[in-house]
Amino acid sequence: MTIDTGNTAWVLASSALVLLMTPGLALFYGGLVRSKNVGAMIMQSFTCIGIVGVIWVLWGYSLAFGPTKGGFIGDLSWFGLKGVGLDPIAYYGGGTIPHEAFMIFQAMFAIITPALITGAFADRMKFSAFVVFIVLWSTIVYSPVAHWVWAVDANGPSGWIGKYGALDFAGGTVVHINAGVAALVAAAIVFGKRVRYGEEPMEPHNVPMCVLGAGLLWFGWFGFNAGSALAANGLATNAFVVTNTAAAAALLSWVIMSWLFNKKPSIIGAASGAVAGLVAITPASGYVGPMPAVIIGLVAGALCYFAVQMVTKLKIDDSLAVFGVHGIGGIWGAIATGLFIGVGFGALPDGVSRMEQVWRQFVGIGATVAWSFVMTLIILLVIKKTIGLQVKKEEEEVGLDVSQHGEPAYRMEEI
Repeated sequence: MTIDTGNTAWVLASSALVLLMTPGLALFYGGLVRSKNVGAMIMQSFTCIGIVGVIWVLWGYSLAFGPTKGGFIGDLSWFGLKGVGLDPIAYYGGGTIPHEAFMIFQAMFAIITPALITGAFADRMKFSAFVVFIVLWSTIVYSPVAHWVWAVDANGPSGWIGKYGALDFAGGTVVHINAGVAALVAAAIVFGKRVRYGEEPMEPHNVPMCVLGAGLLWFGWFGFNAGSALAANGLATNAFVVTNTAAAAALLSWVIMSWLFNKKPSIIGAASGAVAGLVAITPASGYVGPMPAVIIGLVAGALCYFAVQMVTKLKIDDSLAVFGVHGIGGIWGAIATGLFIGVGFGALPDGVSRMEQVWRQFVGIGATVAWSFVMTLIILLVIKKTIGLQVKKEEEEVGLDVSQHGEPAYRMEEI
């Protein structure tokens, strides 16, 4: 095995692109909340880089990608990156990139996934509870699902979902369904609604910030999807093209929906639609060509638009529509992977019919939904019963910027 400098450079550059997505998410979410909470919202995303960045080196990577224990979880033989060095491993990166390059690329996925969940409980979680939640969720929920889907060894896939044959090129199940379902649990079951929810407007405080954040997410997503090829090759090129295509189609689809039903083409809707398309194409990006990407994006924009409206009508206070965009978008993308694999790019696995592949996708979806739902619920309830989850009513009314961090994002100068 010989390290390929071009492949290594692409994976390292992609790692940097994916890292940029978390500050992009901070701006996207920060623009969507009210001005008294924007600093706290940004702090939660940014802090995930610190917390998960350390966890991943200590035990997260070993649990997610280390030698398997029954296809369910990795062992701790790579704790502290013991044995994870600069030599390539054949089954991670095809033997052309250093093992550490693969590790740091995957670290960026582990960082942004729990950050996505924060939009569900925006404006009302104690920062101390948030820190505990991120540590537990990353360890107990993210690492096992990553292992199920992506772990491999010298004999091929070693995680049970990967062995079963469900496909997820870049994180539709591992990242988006996983985070989306956790968000639904938090918003619908565990957290109470924001103070005066439904009684007063809780509109985005900064539309340009939101669109800038979405743009940075779109930019970073090329590393997310095309980087998952782990090589600078045709697979990466196709993933890059279909990523942009699906995002563009979903942006148009969501804007059309908002124009038809709300009589105005929404700017926030354009940003949300682009993100929905990026979510939906993620699991399929290594398996489909440009025309399926258009279909996947068009459906994602409309489907996620209606999902967000439905969650609102059900009076579930998923503050920043995490489940509607990431949960529903991820589920659609996972199904679409089975429906369109091999159309314009790639091929069905040998001896597998299209309907069989679709069924395998449903099994992967179902397992991820069940695990994320149950374990997230347990984690949140344990935190709620011990140190408490939510800020006090008066702290929420003041805003989390001041009550949790003592630093308002905006300071009004006296005239």
